[in-house]
Amino acid sequence: MLALRLPSDIEARLEALAKATGRTKSFYAREAILQHLDDLEDIYLAEKVLEQVRRGEMVTHSLDDVERDLGLAD
Repeated sequence: MLALRLPSDIEARLEALAKATGRTKSFYAREAILQHLDDLEDIYLAEKVLEQVRRGEMVTHSLDDVERDLGLAD
């Protein structure tokens, strides 16, 4: 169960969409969350890794170094 408050203009748009399509507002809220959850998780992970790199807790390698080490360099 999830309850959230939306700005009135967004609530009105959601209500209009629901009425026009015969779907519920909950249906569209759920769809929006599902479509964007992967992106939000990716952003969180990228920010976490970036902080680890900045603190020196994670080693990085340049593409040139990786290609050379794998014998893929030109």
